[in-house]
Amino acid sequence: MGPLLVVLLLALLLFGAGFALHLLWWIAVIVLVVWLLGFVVRGTHSSGSRGRWYRW
Repeated sequence: MGPLLVVLLLALLLFGAGFALHLLWWIAVIVLVVWLLGFVVRGTHSSGSRGRWYRW
């Protein structure tokens, strides 16, 4: 009974980690797209030069 519980717990942990990693990959892709769009849609200064779209 004990080894069965250990295997089930391990499977549950690996499933949870896989789901979390999959979710983190999608978040990383969304952040990358927003970051790349920032270069395309950033505004211009009064001097005509392009400014940074972020504040840091």
